[in-house]
Amino acid sequence: MPTLVHEYDWPDRVVVGTVGRPGERTFYLQARTGARSTAVALEKEQSALLAEAIDEFLGQLAADEDAPVSVPAETPVELLDDEPLDQPVEEQFRAGTLRVGWEPRTAQLVIEAYPVEVDDEDDDDGPDLDLDDEPTEPSEMLLVRIPVGTARAFVERTRRVVRAGRPTCPLCGRPIDPDGHVCDLTELV
Repeated sequence: MPTLVHEYDWPDRVVVGTVGRPGERTFYLQARTGARSTAVALEKEQSALLAEAIDEFLGQLAADEDAPVSVPAETPVELLDDEPLDQPVEEQFRAGTLRVGWEPRTAQLVIEAYPVEVDDEDDDDGPDLDLDDEPTEPSEMLLVRIPVGTARAFVERTRRVVRAGRPTCPLCGRPIDPDGHVCDLTELV
């Protein structure tokens, strides 16, 4: 079966946002063009790593004297997006693999998200050792192409969203729940 591609070229909006209260949040990568939108669930760590990868890529691009675009050092004010996710948030899939790349034809940063693939044929009899299996194509993917200014804004917002969670305990480094926190002192020794 061919891969279902949720493709966004020059989207109206691409953001990472959350649903739920701190400690119970679900992270989403959401892209929208007009009335069409796609939301892909992420882990908090995936969100942070995606922002870091894009920031590193923008840094490399800015340092390249032969780069086809000028990368802003700061987020353009007009591109800041502090609005909540577009509603309703309907999860298309949970991301397993994320990739960042470059589209030289349009001078855009590319974000690809692939679902966590679950093999329905697996059973509990142990690992599948059939080495003749061809790699399977993903069932679907999210493909977003954005200009570098939008990418810079994406990084800034994603980092703010990740930091907006529960505060961390200064003693053990674990998140502090709204109901309180007790350090596990056996791990501190």
